[in-house]
Amino acid sequence: MLNPVQKAIVNDIDLDRLTKLVEDAAVTPALGFEVTTKWDGQFRSNSKVGPIRFGNGDVVVRDYVIKADEPEEILGSNEAPNPQELLMAALNACMTVGYVAGAAKRGINLYSLEIETKGTLDLRGFFALSEAVPPGYPKLEYIVRIAGDGTAEQFAEIHAEVQATSPNYDNIARAIRMEARLEVASS
Repeated sequence: MLNPVQKAIVNDIDLDRLTKLVEDAAVTPALGFEVTTKWDGQFRSNSKVGPIRFGNGDVVVRDYVIKADEPEEILGSNEAPNPQELLMAALNACMTVGYVAGAAKRGINLYSLEIETKGTLDLRGFFALSEAVPPGYPKLEYIVRIAGDGTAEQFAEIHAEVQATSPNYDNIARAIRMEARLEVASS
């Protein structure tokens, strides 16, 4: 039993803070993100992460740059992951948060967690060589390798929960509406 001064920490997650975050989300659910990407020559780009805006008005300043590039074989300079690798990394990272939180709130200590995602693009879609071929993935396959002091049933429950609640899983698994505006600068 914990003494009143000890915090309940599972998988390096403070359960009191996790509970508070969930309670706050029930009252002010909005959480806004922004990223601005600038071309950096050839196929390179730098994406600057903007502030996270909570529904209650709180703002968390973020100061990160995410670089993207293509390998030399795809006419890049191979200085950073390409957009497809970043997409899969974002998906895996988001699901990782769900697995860790799901285990923590159940008091399950994780020993290891790994998510491997694979997909194959048909470049005829990207290069507009065939109208019958979409530019995106027809499917993504992923494997979750997880170990901890939970039961197989608990891990299956967490797995289903992640599929139902992970924002990036949802963003990829269903079509989301994209609203675009083009602004052309005068030369």
